[in-house]
Amino acid sequence: MERTGVLMGGILGASIAVVAFTVLLVPPTDAGSHAAVPGGITAGAQGAAGPGGLSLVQVFERSEPGVVQIDVRREVPNARGIGLGSGFVYDAGGHIITNAHVVDDAREVIVTFLDGRAYVAAVIGMDADTDLAVIRTDAARSALHPLPMGDSSRLKIGEQVAAIGNPFGLSGSMTSGIVSQMGRLLPQVSGFSIPDIIQTDAAINPGNSGGPLINMRGEVVGINTAIQSPTGEFNGVGFAIPSDTVSKIVPVLISEGRYSHPWLGVTGVDIDPGYADVLNLADARGFLIVSVLEDSPASSAGLQGATRIVEEDGRIYNVGGDVVLSADGKEVRKIDDILIHLQREKAVGDTIVLEVLRDGRVTDMSVTLEGRPE
Repeated sequence: MERTGVLMGGILGASIAVVAFTVLLVPPTDAGSHAAVPGGITAGAQGAAGPGGLSLVQVFERSEPGVVQIDVRREVPNARGIGLGSGFVYDAGGHIITNAHVVDDAREVIVTFLDGRAYVAAVIGMDADTDLAVIRTDAARSALHPLPMGDSSRLKIGEQVAAIGNPFGLSGSMTSGIVSQMGRLLPQVSGFSIPDIIQTDAAINPGNSGGPLINMRGEVVGINTAIQSPTGEFNGVGFAIPSDTVSKIVPVLISEGRYSHPWLGVTGVDIDPGYADVLNLADARGFLIVSVLEDSPASSAGLQGATRIVEEDGRIYNVGGDVVLSADGKEVRKIDDILIHLQREKAVGDTIVLEVLRDGRVTDMSVTLEGRPE
């Protein structure tokens, strides 16, 4: 599934209009349609212990039994109905985590374990807005090797990680690299974005979708979900859903089948130097609310959007709206900070306190969060 466009949107429904690029989700693809591309352990690192005390060899040997191949059959008119992805065992109850886009619209899901045994699995929960899904199989307990979940908030840029999955149908393949950035936004077809995304240069290719990103302690710190590429094959930038998001959402998917995300209901732009000059702000930080959606939590709380448009040096600016400076006492430099705070700390029904600048005065406004509309 190819996604082309401008990085925009988010849990707030905010347009942040900055960088245009092509994002190709690592798709559930027919392995037979691709040439085999070899993967494996980075040369020279096979025996070297990582920061967590394990070598790449040890990470692979400990993790491989818990990684599965997922084959999906669909009934989709005028489209290929066979897909391939990856996943990993979450618990001894047979729950397996993968990407929502791997099993979306599945007619039949087949899970194959390391020993070659295959089982039919049922999709029991899915959240398209974070691209997470939980499937369950009645595999023998001896086949289930749950992988330990790590704390993605402890990841550091430059930390070594490994990706295990089935790129191009090459089962049980591992690639390694580093965490190259944290806190990215990954746009979704819905118009919302997944916040707090891990960026890695560990090679991720079609078929890796849903497989684990593992630290050098042998813990799952992310789920590989997408790549940035003009061709559909790995170009040095991959994205993974952080394990902290997984740990928050997956238990709800198992118990309820779906997850309700907290929602504010505003659109806006980050304050850059141009906006800072027009609004007479000392610093280029914060988030300007351009519009407040009708019947949204933001509307109920009295937040205000832009009231007029001005032109300065050939650029159009929305002005007159509230500028969000902090959320629950945490500084807001840009929309990413609000999205990450909502994802990590908040749930439907919680209250968030926003410090806003309005007409030259700073005030606190409390917003009761509601569930994101379908």
